[in-house]
Amino acid sequence: MADEKTQLRAEARMGRAQLAAAMPDLAARLAAHAGALPLAAGSIIGAYHALPDEADPAELLKALAATGKPLIVVLQNGSALAVNWAEQHANAILDAWYPGEEGGDAIAQTLAGDNNPAGRLPVTFYKSMSQIPPFTDYSMQGRTYRYFTGKPLFPFGYGLSYTSFDIGTPQLSATTIPVNGSVTVNVPLRNTGRRAGDEVVQLYIRDEVSSVTRPIKELKGFQKVFLQPGETKTVALDITPGTLAFYDIHMKYVVEPGEFEIMAGNSSRNEDLQKAILTVAK
Repeated sequence: MADEKTQLRAEARMGRAQLAAAMPDLAARLAAHAGALPLAAGSIIGAYHALPDEADPAELLKALAATGKPLIVVLQNGSALAVNWAEQHANAILDAWYPGEEGGDAIAQTLAGDNNPAGRLPVTFYKSMSQIPPFTDYSMQGRTYRYFTGKPLFPFGYGLSYTSFDIGTPQLSATTIPVNGSVTVNVPLRNTGRRAGDEVVQLYIRDEVSSVTRPIKELKGFQKVFLQPGETKTVALDITPGTLAFYDIHMKYVVEPGEFEIMAGNSSRNEDLQKAILTVAK
């Protein structure tokens, strides 16, 4: 086994063309020593050993997938990545970001199932740079979950667990409030899987009609909740005047009367959100 790894490291120092040609054989020998194939990709690339900077992670991914063994892609990155091929072909993707000194243990525990992940994406993962406009000005139109109207690779707030959850329709303690009023949003949550785990219930708001351009939706609150299998809880999230206020054309921080769409779910994606309507009266 030690001699095999030494030979693999030596082959990994070859140039790009030679390395690409050797990928299928390299992947096959890696697969022979594993029941599953974890590949670290992103800012750092490796699979049981360090690959050179010239290595193309996409080629190694394809070669590893061709072995027929389950393929797990571990991302080590500081920003969003367009991992389109991995999303379509890998059995799992674990985003470790820059995991720090205990990162190896945390990754191993998560892949082994000892840790049930509950992380959520703090940014949108786009499919390509063509989905967002060039940086020619400071306009936010078309950028981030608040103004992006396309279909991302992974939406803001997205994340999976080894169990499953059902988030019900949000219930408002009042459907109409004054401009200085508050309301509580009660969100039913149930663990529908066979493992205990954490769900992150996220609260988004959309101002239906306003005097200035407002975001498509804005995250206004969230709560991480631990549930045993089959357990149900009601998650309470408060909406105050500060939650609904914004700076108007006169740069005054105001709450304008009108309808607000209240959305609760486990990501910013429309399909993951349950909705209710709140009316702010004059």
